[in-house]
Amino acid sequence: MEMNNTDEENEIWLDKNDIDNRHVYHRVKRVFDFVASLLGLIILSPLFLILAFCIKSENWHGPVFYSQIRLGVGGRPFKMYKFRSMVVDADKKIKDLLDKNEIDGAMFKMKEDPRITKVGKFIRKYSLDELPQLYNVLIGDMSLVGPRPPLTREVKEYTDYDKQRLFIQPGCTGLWQVSGRNALGFNEMVDLDLAYIEQSGVLFDVVILFKTVKIMIIPNDAY
Repeated sequence: MEMNNTDEENEIWLDKNDIDNRHVYHRVKRVFDFVASLLGLIILSPLFLILAFCIKSENWHGPVFYSQIRLGVGGRPFKMYKFRSMVVDADKKIKDLLDKNEIDGAMFKMKEDPRITKVGKFIRKYSLDELPQLYNVLIGDMSLVGPRPPLTREVKEYTDYDKQRLFIQPGCTGLWQVSGRNALGFNEMVDLDLAYIEQSGVLFDVVILFKTVKIMIIPNDAY
């Protein structure tokens, strides 16, 4: 019982109205997201071509990009883009792997996932598969920094506490990614996301972005 009380005392309950009323921060964040994602797509376009060739070299008939319906702010569905890092029919094989999930809670992670291709393993390690999400940021579905967008099946398992992750736009990176990523469990991820929302600000976002670049160069537990 004492442990449960401690957990409850450490919970972060956010005020949705306070978050929505941070108009200046949200406008500055959107302008920064738009400019940064546009520049990123232009500057990284040669890398996109190289990655596309590598992905195609493993399967010329398979697509370069992979899209999946995720839930954004307020639970709004949108199509999120990534470089394809798994076999073409990966979504159909997930049901056979759910019992091998290595993370507790409403999220699936498996270190030696048999669906991941050779190129996919490399680009996932260095988070290169996430780069197409700059397009999601450009059109306003995502932000550069924020909680990772969950799947619909994951949100169905969310508690009211977990659903607070959906109070703001999802991000390409966030406090979870720079704090241990897959080494952390689902509950720890939620706590970090809520801590980010509570403390969010322009300077905090910039710090997380710099840490993300460092992790892309020197990977942590990405897989």
